[in-house]
Amino acid sequence: MTMLIGQVPDLALVHGWGLGRAVWQTLLAPLSRSCRVYPVDLPGYGQLPASGADFTETARNLIDALPASVILCGWSLGAMLAMRAALLAPQRVAGLVLVGATASFIQRDDWQQAQAPELLDSFSESIRQQPEQALQRFVGLLNQGDGQARALGRTLRAGLRTGRLPDPETLRRGLDWLRDIDLRSLLPKIATPSLLIHGDQDPLNPLAAAKALAQVMPNARLAVFAGAAHAPFLADPDRFVALLDDFCHARTAL
Repeated sequence: MTMLIGQVPDLALVHGWGLGRAVWQTLLAPLSRSCRVYPVDLPGYGQLPASGADFTETARNLIDALPASVILCGWSLGAMLAMRAALLAPQRVAGLVLVGATASFIQRDDWQQAQAPELLDSFSESIRQQPEQALQRFVGLLNQGDGQARALGRTLRAGLRTGRLPDPETLRRGLDWLRDIDLRSLLPKIATPSLLIHGDQDPLNPLAAAKALAQVMPNARLAVFAGAAHAPFLADPDRFVALLDDFCHARTAL
């Protein structure tokens, strides 16, 4: 984890599956003008060694490594970890920013605003054979439907090239979490003030999933990015930074 020195409040950025903290690179400078920013590497990404910790242990380790009263901004799988961390240590989390978030990545009998399990099976097989190509395919998938899909794809693929790729075991563990984790029953217990940011064209976690979170979490509001897919923070970075700035400073003013 690298700390960029700025001003309080403390803001931690938690990446999602397959793509490390490089996804935040273009946002670090504008965010650090008003926040102290912590771009997090999850275990097995960047220079951090892989870990055998389960989902809940990883969420606890995440929050234990950050300052008290931190604002957690998680993207996709990182958002699920942020929600779990806020439940484990609510006194340590001043706010949640959940980007492209869902309570359950795969479809269940009473949860259809999600992916079929076969998608994860396909990626698991691809990672076993050609992990780098699987991540390239993932980049293409998450940008489907975005008005800037080609440019965003170039940005994210450049991020893949900037550092060490996560090992196949780390990637498979993340896919297992996406298959198994279902946070729906816990959502009403997340009292932490929360800002949900979601693209209305998100092909992985449909907008309906974010709306469901906003309806059940007691202190959540939803900001929708029109024309954006799964990476709204790259599709409209100026609006994203402005929303985070307002949200973070509202938390420290309380």
